[in-house]
Amino acid sequence: MATIALLAPMRSSLAKPSISLPVRARIQKCGTRQLNLHSYIVTPKDLSDALTKNAPTKIATSPRVVPLCAAWLMPNDPKSRTGLQLFHEKRIPSARFFDLDAVKDHRSPFPQMLPSAEDFAKAMQKIGIRKDDEVVVYDTQELGIFSAPRVAWTLRVFGHPGVHILNNFRLWVQQGYPTESGKIEAIVEEPSHYPVPSVEASKVVHFPEMKEIAKDNGKEGSEGIQVLDARNKGRWAGTQPEPKPGLPSGHMPGSINVPFSELLEPDAGTLLPGQQLKKLFESKGLDPEKPVVTTCGTGVTAAVLDAALEEANFGHPEMRRLYDGSWT
Repeated sequence: MATIALLAPMRSSLAKPSISLPVRARIQKCGTRQLNLHSYIVTPKDLSDALTKNAPTKIATSPRVVPLCAAWLMPNDPKSRTGLQLFHEKRIPSARFFDLDAVKDHRSPFPQMLPSAEDFAKAMQKIGIRKDDEVVVYDTQELGIFSAPRVAWTLRVFGHPGVHILNNFRLWVQQGYPTESGKIEAIVEEPSHYPVPSVEASKVVHFPEMKEIAKDNGKEGSEGIQVLDARNKGRWAGTQPEPKPGLPSGHMPGSINVPFSELLEPDAGTLLPGQQLKKLFESKGLDPEKPVVTTCGTGVTAAVLDAALEEANFGHPEMRRLYDGSWT
């Protein structure tokens, strides 16, 4: 049986995150309900207020605010835990679970590759998410920001209109917002009728094109595409082994190392404020007027870079893509 913990939000200064004001506000009116969430990155208070104003009911047909747990751990996790285990241990009430190890291209030998549009729609149907739901993706309490941006990016690739990232679940817990726990087999009252979407291919780079980008690096007349690598410095430099056995470390020619950990506040694990992120990108020598391709080990933390670029309002969104599969 699930248990619910509810504490009054704490008011101490230690519990308050250092988070920038959002770059843009996104307000969507749907029927008699108003969904008011701030841009791509939202705070625990933003989510709590939205859930209070749009409390789900069995008979409601209006768009809902749905927390979506994207908990995922590296294959070399010391305790051999899974994201689903962490979801059972502690989650936001009414949250659904998106399994990165299940919702992927199972025909590919590489991990976490994007699923087909048909498989994505089936996954959304199974967890009961509707096309007009406002989805707020969140990570584990332990990791802060890690895999949630990948799931949020995936939803955007498949054209889901209302997608946000919680910044973050650790603060949600620390600030006393409600959680529930307990192993449950299903929290979906009934599957949705999520349609098979079209793919926004402009957000994705595949291997053949990435090869050409690497070959053209530094050549006169090339597009000057900036390749950002979210892995730590040791893996990027080739001095530290990759988590996957047998996979050599190193980096693509001309890539710029921007470890995703540098984008996060050390204690809270939240994304840094937009202005700090902007200064960090500038310190790496990035040009906001040139195209960007984000990469990492498998394509998961590359999406943290993508989210940080958006929060910093750095560059043009249409010139920002993610290399699916990345170093693997």
